[in-house]
Amino acid sequence: MIFGHNTNVSVGKSGYHVQTEDAGTASALIDTTVYGGGRVLHRRTNNYLDLLPLNPDREAALKLRLDEQHRQVLEEIRSGVLSLPPSVPAQSGAPTPAAIPVTPAPVAVKPASREILAIELVNSKTWLAGKRATLHLRITDSKANSISDAKVTASIAGAVEPANFFTESDDHGEANIAFDMPRLADPNAALLIEATRGSAHGQLRFQLRARQRVPVS
Repeated sequence: MIFGHNTNVSVGKSGYHVQTEDAGTASALIDTTVYGGGRVLHRRTNNYLDLLPLNPDREAALKLRLDEQHRQVLEEIRSGVLSLPPSVPAQSGAPTPAAIPVTPAPVAVKPASREILAIELVNSKTWLAGKRATLHLRITDSKANSISDAKVTASIAGAVEPANFFTESDDHGEANIAFDMPRLADPNAALLIEATRGSAHGQLRFQLRARQRVPVS
């Protein structure tokens, strides 16, 4: 089971994006990356080989370990223990790569004793038109019942500047989020969609890649 967090943190006039992910059992690494001004400013990895092979109890321990690493990095940034250069916006003349959605692979976050929410991207084939992203989402529980009042977040991990967008599902379990795609700073950039209602949680992750510009002769 894959877990992850994406958090924006401000220190003075600087803003940073902190992403912590479980890289999967193939590498058994908890990977935290700090982005600022279009650059990777800090990276921290710790293995969890001692938890393999995973079972429900060890998955819960992995989730706690990942949560703690993410919290620790955030605290070190806020307290100044982790010294980072000031984060400045990318130059306005920098190219703006368009994002190409790869076939979405839904990833369910399943901490122990948490109910799973299912997130469906209804317009999975057409959600990105040029630089404009329009997400039509449907939130349901494990019995396919519509979930209203779920807090829905869409974020771009690996963008030049923090990109997080929020809404809530309606009485039919539907939610819509529209935004302009930001510049991508990481070849492993991803669109992360999360839904939360009470202790229930669900997640979708779309891998993105930058479209290379063709030189004009």
